[in-house]
Parts: sequence; C-alpha cells; structure tokens
Amino acid sequence: MAPHLEEPIPILDSHIPVNGINGTKKQQQASVLNYVPGRTVTESHEDYAYHDLRPSFPDIKLEALTEKPYVDKGLEGDPQFRNLLASATDVFDYTPKIGTEVSGVRLTQLNDAQKNDLARLIATRGVVFFRSQEDFDIEAQLELGRYFGRLHPHATSAVPKREGLEEVLVVWKGDGSQDMRAMFAPTFLWHSDVSYEVQPPSYTSLRLLTGPPRGGGGDTHWSSQYAAYDVLSPSMQKYLEGLTALHTSEMQDSGTRALGRSVRRDSIETEHPLIRVNPVTGWKSLYYNPGFVTAIVGVPKLESDHIMAYLNEVIATTQENHCRFQWGKYDIALWDNRVCNHTASFGFTPHRRHATRVTVHGERPYFDVGGQSQEEEYNEKYGLPPVDKNGAGPKNYND
Repeated sequence: MAPHLEEPIPILDSHIPVNGINGTKKQQQASVLNYVPGRTVTESHEDYAYHDLRPSFPDIKLEALTEKPYVDKGLEGDPQFRNLLASATDVFDYTPKIGTEVSGVRLTQLNDAQKNDLARLIATRGVVFFRSQEDFDIEAQLELGRYFGRLHPHATSAVPKREGLEEVLVVWKGDGSQDMRAMFAPTFLWHSDVSYEVQPPSYTSLRLLTGPPRGGGGDTHWSSQYAAYDVLSPSMQKYLEGLTALHTSEMQDSGTRALGRSVRRDSIETEHPLIRVNPVTGWKSLYYNPGFVTAIVGVPKLESDHIMAYLNEVIATTQENHCRFQWGKYDIALWDNRVCNHTASFGFTPHRRHATRVTVHGERPYFDVGGQSQEEEYNEKYGLPPVDKNGAGPKNYND
C-alpha cells in the first residue's frame, strides 16, 4: 500500500503531463520539487459536491426481470463513424485489439446519428474513453443510457442517496473502505457485469466523480473477448461453440446478506452459450467470466474445472488482449459487456474513488454459425498473415 502526502501541493489533472498543467510556473515547479516516489497528494473532501450521489442500500423489493425486445442502436451507426468523429479533434486506439480514446466530442451534445455511431464504435472496439466530460451529469448519463435501451437496476450494489436514481449504480471506495485484494484471486475479479441476467448488459457507462490523482492507483483494465476467442485453436473454438455455461448471482447475493443488507431481487442462475455473436459486428466472442460462471454444462466436473481454469488464464494473462485506463476527474468509459471483461485495481488507499454507472440490457446471448472471427476478418481486410497457432514449433523468445 503506497504512502501518501497531505502537504498543500497542487493537485494535478490525472491525464495531463506535468509540463503542460494549468497554473503558475511556481506551482508547476513546486509539484516537481516535491516529488516523492510512490506518494501522491490526498484531496480534501470537506465540502464534497456529490453528497447526494454517495452510496445507499435501500431495503426495497424489485420485480423479477422479464425478457423484452431489444434492437441495438449500433446497427444504425455508420461503419466509419463519420457522424461521431466529425467534431473530434483526435481519436486513437490503445491497442490493436481493444480500447479507443476520442477527444473533442461532448457527450451532452450528441445527436441521434452520433449516438448510433458511438454504439457501433463501442461494439467494435470494446471500450471507448472520453476525457473531462464536466457537463455530463447524472441526468445526461441516464438519458444516454435510455437512448441505448432499457436500464438495469442492480439487485445488491449501492445506489445514490438521492431518490429516483435506482437505475444508477454507485462505485465508492476509500475513506476507510476495506481493501478487498486479499479476499479474491486476481483472475476471479475479471467479470462482465451481471452476466447472470436473462438479457445481460450491452452498453455500460462509468463516470468518475472523484478519484486518485495521477499515479495514485485505481486504474481499470479491460480484456477483449473477441480476441480471447481468436486466441483459441480452431478445435477449441469448435468445441466451445457447442457448449453453454451457468452464470449465477448467488455469491453476490449471499455476500450482500452477510453484510446485513437486503437483496432487492431474487437470486438467479442462467445458462448462456460459451461463444456468442455480437449483433452489431457479427463477430464471435468468448462469453465467459471468472466472476459469475460456476460450471460448463454437459461435461464432467473435472473437465469443466480445467476448461474454466484455462479460460481464466486466457482472459487474465493475454496482454495483447488488454487495455488499461488511468482515470481523471469526469472521465467517461463506455464499454460493451458482451465482448469485454473488466476488473478494477486496488492499492489506491487513502484516496477516495467515487463513480456512477449506468447499464443497459442487451439481447439474450445467442450463437450464430454465420458469425465471423474479428482477427480473421481484419487479416483478410488488411492483408495480414494468419496467426500461427502451432505451439509445438521451434521456440526462440526475443524481448
């Protein structure tokens, strides 16, 4: 756990280089001269602006979710995203497989055509980032979510203290919150949000209200499930395409009860295909996550356990399938839960981390034999050589 400072050193924007920060030259010099390795300034929250968005756990009962029609807005988006990017000043990918950052676009000013492009970009790239969206308040976040589809009210997680925001999930850590690293294996923390629902989420937005300063920890990682599918051998792909897995809310629910809080909707266990197809891109993706999947259906437990252990490793350790985001105040991440796993990182004590999340129901997961491989489609499109998946060939590692 990193030590911290409480001296009145200027707090820097978390994503702006030191030599480009706002403020006087004297302030910039003070920041540099007070640098201590592994130590970051703790922000004071004496007059906190978002008290009404702090977490609460209402003792209410929600009705069971029923299946409803869903049409993805990304299907109406332009394949080149020209509406969305017309006002952008920059756009770049974090890695070839996943993650894109767009600059110069205000999410509060998007028209419908731009929102459709945004949905298509998220489905294509997995996760899309927008920096410093100060005007994108909770009402705007809900409005964008509702444009994409029906919102998901969580059964156990915190909601804002302000009434009428039961479809908003509150992320809150710090100020004495327990660091939970010791309770979970790192691979287990990778997950796709509430994948146990009959219609698990498509698009999710997360907006940071308060977080650690640059270098203070609290980054989020995403892993592409398009790319996870493409890592597998053709034989393993074909094998998994015929299987389903059980996703359950039981551990989440039992943990909530153990904390003395109410579970607002009955526990659920749902069977979903291990390989699904995204309706926007037509690409196949692994649909598996360590956090909510308990078993593979129709195979012996020993086989199920070994396959799950292998998939855990593929998701958590295939670095080229990952991207990592260092948050700044009012930054937004929007991702497609159908084609991403993600995990938070710990180690940011004593800083507060406060964010609001809005999640949209997608379609019931399905497999389509006509689905395509993202990697194979791109290889053909850009004239790239096919990936050699023969692990028995000659070996020579060059860093």
